[in-house]
Amino acid sequence: MNRLNLVTLGVRDIVKSINFYKEGLGFDVKIYGDSEDPDVVFFNNNGSKISLYPIDLLAKDIYKQNPPSLENKAFSGVTLAYNAKSKQEVDEIFILAKKAEATIVKLPEKVEWGGYSGYFQDPDGHLWEVAYGDMWEFDEQDMLIIK
Repeated sequence: MNRLNLVTLGVRDIVKSINFYKEGLGFDVKIYGDSEDPDVVFFNNNGSKISLYPIDLLAKDIYKQNPPSLENKAFSGVTLAYNAKSKQEVDEIFILAKKAEATIVKLPEKVEWGGYSGYFQDPDGHLWEVAYGDMWEFDEQDMLIIK
């Protein structure tokens, strides 16, 4: 298991989340099922893929016999990251996130590891870090090279 192909985000309102990611942040989406009540949504982004799936169905898929309560939106310990190629790109992504009505958790700032980053939340509380580090390199598909 030396790769990550897909991250699925359980969402409470799939149409609202589609609008957030597609219209607000500019993701290319592929909707399966009825556009008013989709079954699942995939993002056609470079590298690892993201999907949206109704959180109640996701919980039932994982915990068939005893799905957990979905009332608690506490921090799950999971963040998603967008690695930018410049500080300006970080700021541009935050402008898009604000226009999409993301909750800004931490504005971009210089951070202790020498980079520049901030965090926002999507409509379901999923945390996104947008970060830049001048030590980073990217491959031909804009994927971060980990050395």
